[in-house]
Amino acid sequence: MRKTIVSISLLLGALTFASAQQSPPSTETVSIGGKTVTVKYAAPSVRGREGKLFGKDGRIASDPGYPVWRAGANAATLLTAGGTLQIGSLSVPAGSYTLFVNIEDPNNWELIVNKQTGQWGLRYDKSQDLGRVKMTMSKPAAMVEKLKYTLADAGGGKGKLTLEWENHSASVSFTVK
Repeated sequence: MRKTIVSISLLLGALTFASAQQSPPSTETVSIGGKTVTVKYAAPSVRGREGKLFGKDGRIASDPGYPVWRAGANAATLLTAGGTLQIGSLSVPAGSYTLFVNIEDPNNWELIVNKQTGQWGLRYDKSQDLGRVKMTMSKPAAMVEKLKYTLADAGGGKGKLTLEWENHSASVSFTVK
């Protein structure tokens, strides 16, 4: 009986710890020209690791897919486009895609639009890439504790996707057709 109680207590403790490690889900949505664009992601926090996340010696470099980063936590980050998106030279048909980011060069990121969806965030299959687009890099005004995606309507059928975390801000402009 005592072993059963101890086992149950350990199991409950492990489950509580595992759920505490989960990053909270978040959704960002914008409507441009009557078409909806949505990014669903889990938002990890820096939690005292400022300056220790990115780069060859950073925390993210220990992920199996490095230098490709899942750009979120938990399940893969999902982009859903209600119309065709033109992101730089990349045409993204209406539908759902996984977003990854190539962070090999900390000052020059590439957004990766991948056709495979529904996977846990660390599984990346390059053969499923729809394409890659250079991102515009900047530094946020202050350190960003919790990963944040922003979708903005720039007018005239144009929009902007921005990803901010820690001391990095990366964005791409797009048009909706």
